[in-house]
Amino acid sequence: MTSMEGRGVAGASAAGVFSRVSRQEAKPQICQLSESSDTSGSESEAESEPEQVSGYHKLLATLKSVSEEDEEEEEEEEDSVVDEAETNDEDGDSDVSVEDETAAESTNMQESMALPADPEGKDGDGPPGTSHGSPEEFTDAKHESLFSLETNFLEEESGGSCSLKASPDPFLQHVNKELKEKEIQAVATNPKTTHQLKWPTLGQLVFSSKFQKLETFKPPKDIDLKSLHLHKPLESTWTKTNSQFLSAAQKLSSPLTPLQKELFLIMNSYRDLFYPERTALKNGEEIRHVYCLHVINHVLKANAQVLGNNSRRRSQKLGVGDDDDFRDQGLTRPKVLIVVPFREAALRVVQLFISLLEGDSKKKIIVSNKKRFKGEYGSDPEERPPNLKRPEDYEAVFVGNIDDHFRIGVAILQRSIRLYAPFYSSDILIASPLGLRTIIGGEGEKKRDFDFLSSIELLIIDQADIYLMQNWEHVLHLMNHMNLLPLDSHGVDFSRVRMWSLNNWSKYYRQTLLFGALQDAQINSVFNKYCINLQGQVAVRNVPMTGSISHVLVQLPHVFQRMEAENLASVIDARFNFFVNKILPQYRDAVMSHTLIYVPSYFDFVRLRNYFKKEELNFTHICEYTQKSGVSRARHFFLQGEKQFLLFTERFHFYKRYTIKGIRNLIFYELPTYPHFYSEVCNMLRAASRGEEAAWTCTVLYSKYDAQRLAAVVGVERAAQMLQSKKNVHLFITGER
Repeated sequence: MTSMEGRGVAGASAAGVFSRVSRQEAKPQICQLSESSDTSGSESEAESEPEQVSGYHKLLATLKSVSEEDEEEEEEEEDSVVDEAETNDEDGDSDVSVEDETAAESTNMQESMALPADPEGKDGDGPPGTSHGSPEEFTDAKHESLFSLETNFLEEESGGSCSLKASPDPFLQHVNKELKEKEIQAVATNPKTTHQLKWPTLGQLVFSSKFQKLETFKPPKDIDLKSLHLHKPLESTWTKTNSQFLSAAQKLSSPLTPLQKELFLIMNSYRDLFYPERTALKNGEEIRHVYCLHVINHVLKANAQVLGNNSRRRSQKLGVGDDDDFRDQGLTRPKVLIVVPFREAALRVVQLFISLLEGDSKKKIIVSNKKRFKGEYGSDPEERPPNLKRPEDYEAVFVGNIDDHFRIGVAILQRSIRLYAPFYSSDILIASPLGLRTIIGGEGEKKRDFDFLSSIELLIIDQADIYLMQNWEHVLHLMNHMNLLPLDSHGVDFSRVRMWSLNNWSKYYRQTLLFGALQDAQINSVFNKYCINLQGQVAVRNVPMTGSISHVLVQLPHVFQRMEAENLASVIDARFNFFVNKILPQYRDAVMSHTLIYVPSYFDFVRLRNYFKKEELNFTHICEYTQKSGVSRARHFFLQGEKQFLLFTERFHFYKRYTIKGIRNLIFYELPTYPHFYSEVCNMLRAASRGEEAAWTCTVLYSKYDAQRLAAVVGVERAAQMLQSKKNVHLFITGER
């Protein structure tokens, strides 16, 4: 799948990170907001000291000249709503190195990973880790006793250790399962066994496993909270937190919606899950609620096990290493990593954590750094331009604070949550792919750290489709650094580390939950390659019966032209040659003016742009890096017919959603990543029509390797016919009266 994965990344170099640091992090005015924090309890004095961010903002001021195009876009009022979301990779002309970017990032450490109460200000020097510097960089002297698992003991009111001894608990069954050496060796050679089942709400499920035993199950009709093995206080808090999704009748019968029930049953079985039907408009919040429940449930059980064993060891007066029965943790403390695209999503996740731990109880939990968090992750409604008209799905995705460079550690201990915990004192990490990429670093960089990923037991990648529009390379980079043996010990007590963690088998115990809005080859590839949980995998595989072509409202002939390619690696060249030799000659005539060419891949866009320049064709172009004045000029020339062709990238459409006026001829160089973009672009033809409807044309290029995208546009039955047919050209007509 190398070719397919590489094809979806535009400008995947780490230089793509640089401009994001210089522009995006500087834009939110958070200095005043983060000078004080909100807490109830003993931590207020520790958090009243001002943040050490001034040096960071001074540094940003010197980096402002990186991208003039981006600066001009920021000045434009109409674009201000999406400027923060320009998470695409940088222009190919950028010569900024990874090392330069990391230098800027190291100053940013004090905002993202450092301690708010570091008296000497040393926490901003670099990633935490004993190999790069002093222990102050990742230790927390002031809060160690409050939030350290090692020095705390289980309180009676939080459930006691007896609840963890119950054998049916899926958490215990999972972490206590001991793999054998021969089972691990067999994984490399075992064929993957699969089995299909149909569930009432999720639809078609594919269960698979590379371990010999494949178990499938169907959801029971009725479930109660007791059967879910929820840790206290979740049984009581979940009902209230989730009530917005339940009608009065549903509340009586089940605490979960039908979708949540089926998803949680899979999550709670600790299988890997891929759900490609998550949409911001329809079920996004419903899904966020249920995975947050699973996360908190997992963390509370894991921490209770450690605290319970602390109590037992103290009562038995055992020293370090005296007993081998207390193996209850990983090599580093972080257990959960939640990857989300924007700060707004991180804000919602943390708010859910608080409500799940607090519920409606009178006894409020302590939330450290709450005010600072709201200042940095919240958004000001007044910043939003009032007169923008965008589709509903766009409004749902780009809501709130859409900065894409962040990471935050969250520590949970009994009745308290600590935000901005150092990574090695955190239970949960919430980050964007870019925020992780800048700290994981690249080969040869001095300041890089990925030890905190070594013992992740639960990885959640939410809104995976958006990362295709950002930089997919960051996701692959993250997956390649998951569950590796740490380079430093980070103060771990090896007598408490589980044997499978010491054996470097953590990746077989890690549960990965992958949520996205579409079936895509690159997302499928990550799920198939990196998800090797011993419990098996479950993927939802529903096929679209009707495609997005049915939402095209204009009367338009759609000509689908199939091109042949010997293998996946040759598709890119085959498409270019087919377009240049077969398609373009038909449109070179001046009669075929007003031709828009829709190009999903930035690499393909650059190649076409260079070819058009070389051939001296009368064209203009708009991509995600085009400055505002250039966009206006290109749109004007195209509408007036002064330029015959307009090259138009998919990412520009994703982030801006402009209506391009004056289109008479459409060419889809490749099928769109999002199926609804097909109908959206086709419907642009009516934006400035002057009675030329009879002359409109639409040409689409596809190959047998585009089966998923083709099915999403024309429906699965038509797609099958088009891929198997001896004919290479197929015609559809929409909007007939």
